[in-house]
Amino acid sequence: MRVVIVEFTAPVFRWEARSDDWYFVALPAELSDDVREIPRPPRGFGAVAVRVQVGSSAWRTSIFPDAERGAYVLPLKRSVRIAEGIADDGVVTVRMEILDS
Repeated sequence: MRVVIVEFTAPVFRWEARSDDWYFVALPAELSDDVREIPRPPRGFGAVAVRVQVGSSAWRTSIFPDAERGAYVLPLKRSVRIAEGIADDGVVTVRMEILDS
């Protein structure tokens, strides 16, 4: 297994399909293309396990392909948004380790 660690900055967006507060950041298109190329075991919904750090908050989660954006998206937990002071229309810098590689 190789370690793949990336860093990117992206705007936060709200998923409009639900009434709950679901917030995400989309990976840049080139990075999403790279993730698609990494050999890995199949997972539900095309999910890819990752370890993420935003500010001083770190957690494990999964990124998911979003057909509408043509990119993988990273969910931002409410606790992280609160701890890091991330506004609904904010921009975040993400450090991410791909665990399924």
